[in-house]
Amino acid sequence: MKFQASIDIMPLPALLDPQGKAVSSNMKNIGLATIGNVRIGKHITLEVEAANQAEAEDQVRMACEKLLANQIMEQFEFRVEALEAVA
Repeated sequence: MKFQASIDIMPLPALLDPQGKAVSSNMKNIGLATIGNVRIGKHITLEVEAANQAEAEDQVRMACEKLLANQIMEQFEFRVEALEAVA
């Protein structure tokens, strides 16, 4: 079966996010002073071939832990959904 994963990777809350801080501080310059505390991360989508949902989730978790996220500085969340078979 084919599955699609959507992965969100964000800096750990305790760490400084320089990109997010720069965007936050410039919101008032474009008339959006009510927006603040911006955090910027990554969104990744991928397809995985697996026998079932649990196996697909295990593979995605392993990819995140070993390659996609730096667990010293980042946290990740993901969703895995079965792709519809084309008839």
